[in-house]
Amino acid sequence: MIPFQFNVDIIDELEKAFPSYKLATTKFIINELVGLKKNLKGKNRVAAGIGLKIAKSGVVEIKDVSLNKDESVDDALIRISKVLATNDIELKKRARKKGIPVVYLRQKKYVVFDGYLE
Repeated sequence: MIPFQFNVDIIDELEKAFPSYKLATTKFIINELVGLKKNLKGKNRVAAGIGLKIAKSGVVEIKDVSLNKDESVDDALIRISKVLATNDIELKKRARKKGIPVVYLRQKKYVVFDGYLE
């Protein structure tokens, strides 16, 4: 949703910052974006639609990962992520506590990496 919210080509920024990595998301994230697009209004709805369009564009690999029973999207992301791209403050804190490197947008302008890649 960042491209609409902050007018940043997040895919381009991530590819420049991490050229040897493949961008990926999951089916449960796609489903969450579909739900957001359906249920939100105004700018947030547009942002969810753009996020969905980018995720389905072919630039991002969509992995067939499901949520476990009674598992939240954030819990699943913590469970499966090797590197996590998010601007969600609480999710960033949780990832850092688990030792998961985090990529996020700083000052609404550029991508920052926090953590260590193996």
